[in-house]
Amino acid sequence: MGRVEVTSRLGVHCMKAGCNAVCLFTALLLAGLLAGCTAGPDFKRPAAAPDVTGYTATSLPMQTVSAPMSSLGEAQHFTPGSSVSAQWWQSLGSSRLDALIAQAFQASPTLAAARATLRQAQEIYSAQAGSTLYPQLDAGIGAQRQRLNPSLLGQTGDAREFNLYNASVGVHYQLDLAGGNWRAMEALLARAEYQRYQLEGARLTLAANIVTTVITQARLTGQIQSTEAILRAQDEQLHLTRELVRLGQAAPDDVLAMQTQVEQTRAGLPLLRKQRQQNEHLLAVLAGQMPGAGGLPTFNLEELTLPVQLPLVLPSELVRRRPDIQAAEALLSAANAEYGVAVARLYPQLNISASLGSQALSTGAVFGGGSAVWSFIGQLTQPLFTPGLSAEKRASLAAFDAAAANYQSVVLEALRNVADVLQALDNDAQTLAALASADIAAQGSLESMQRQYALGAVSYIQLLVAQQQAQQNRTNLIAAQAQRLVDSAALYQALGGGG
Repeated sequence: MGRVEVTSRLGVHCMKAGCNAVCLFTALLLAGLLAGCTAGPDFKRPAAAPDVTGYTATSLPMQTVSAPMSSLGEAQHFTPGSSVSAQWWQSLGSSRLDALIAQAFQASPTLAAARATLRQAQEIYSAQAGSTLYPQLDAGIGAQRQRLNPSLLGQTGDAREFNLYNASVGVHYQLDLAGGNWRAMEALLARAEYQRYQLEGARLTLAANIVTTVITQARLTGQIQSTEAILRAQDEQLHLTRELVRLGQAAPDDVLAMQTQVEQTRAGLPLLRKQRQQNEHLLAVLAGQMPGAGGLPTFNLEELTLPVQLPLVLPSELVRRRPDIQAAEALLSAANAEYGVAVARLYPQLNISASLGSQALSTGAVFGGGSAVWSFIGQLTQPLFTPGLSAEKRASLAAFDAAAANYQSVVLEALRNVADVLQALDNDAQTLAALASADIAAQGSLESMQRQYALGAVSYIQLLVAQQQAQQNRTNLIAAQAQRLVDSAALYQALGGGG
C-alpha cells in the first residue's frame, strides 16, 4: 500500500536542468519502491457481542418491589434499550447536587490532570505526525579557516590561508517502505484515544463519587437525628429509673442496666459524627476545595428523589459505551500497532537527503556571488544479523497478548459490575419494603402505647421503650432508603454513564 507521495514530500529544488532530470528519475524510482504493505496485521476490534444476552444466570424482574408507605420506596422499572442521559445525576431531582457536580467538573484537580495528560498525548501524536508525514528542512550557515598547500595537489606555489563561508538549505526524509512510521503514528493515536477514555472515566467516577458522598451525608444526618432522639428517651428513662430506686420500687441493678444502655447509645453518636465530618471533607476535596474552606451545601434525604425509570443496555452495547472497556480496547490497538513497528524494523530502511547552498571567501559573496554546491544522497539499509530486532518483535507480540487478556478481564469485570448492581437493586428494594412494614408496625405500636399511657394502662417507662424501638427501626429505614439511591447511581455508573 503506497502511503507516501515522493514528489510532494521531498521538497528538493534543483537549480539546473540536469539536476531536474536526476530528481525526476529518482522520484519515479522511489515511487516504484513504495509497493510494500504496512508491516504487521491491521487492527480488528474485538467482537462486540459477548456470548450472553443477560447479566445474571437467572432472569431478574423488570421492576423492583415497592414500599408504598415509605419515602424513596417507589418501584423502579427497567427500560431495555433506553439511552443513558449524559447528566444522569439530574434524575435524583436536586438542583443543588447538579450545581455541585458542575462546580466539581471545573475545579477538580483530578480532571485537570486527566485533561492535561490527554493534551500531552495529542501533542506527542502531532509531533510524530510532523516528523513522519513531511520532510525535515534545515538551514545552516557556517565559517571556517583553512590552510591550503598547493604541493599536496602537485602544484607549485606557497601555502596560503583563507576563510571559507557557506550557507545551505538541507532536506531529509525517511521513506516508510515497510509502514513502520505509520504504525508508530497509529500507536500514538491509540494512546491518545486511551487518554480520552481515561478522561471520560474520570468524569464518570467523579460524578458517581459526589452523588454517593452526598447520599451518605444525607443518611448520616438522618441517623444522627434518630440516634439523638433515642438518647433523649433513654436519658429520661434512666432518670425515671433512678426515681423508682429512690422510692423503693426498683432495684439498683435496673439503674446500672439502663445506664449501660444509655452510654452505649451515647458512644455511637461520636462515631456517626466522625463519619459525617470525614464525609464532608471528602465532598470538599471531590469538589476541588480545601476541606476547611466551608461553603458547601448540606443534604438530606428529603430533597432527593428515587429514579423510577432505569436504563438497561445489552452486554453487546455495554462493551461499546463503558470508558474502561474502550480504554482497554485503545491499549489493544496500540499494542497491535507497536507490534507492526517491531516487524517493520526487520525490513529495509530508505533514507534520502539533499542540500543546496553556496560557498564564498567572504560573507558578502556567500549570498550573491558564491559558488553553488548541492548534494543528493539516498541510503538503503537492510538488517542482516541483528538478533535484538527478533527479540523486540517477540516482546511486542507478548505485549499484544497481554493487552488482549487485559481487555477480556476488563469486559468480564464490567459484566460482573452490572450484574452485582442489578441484584443489589432487587434485594435492597425488598429490604426497604420489609423495613417500611416494620416501621409501620412500630409506629402503630407506639401510637397504641401512647393511648394506653393516656388511660393509665401502661407506665411511662414502657412508653419510652416503645419510642426507642420506633426510632431504632427508623434508623435502619434511613439506611435502606439511602442504599436505594446509592444503587441507582451505581447502575448509571456501571452502564458507563451518558458518554
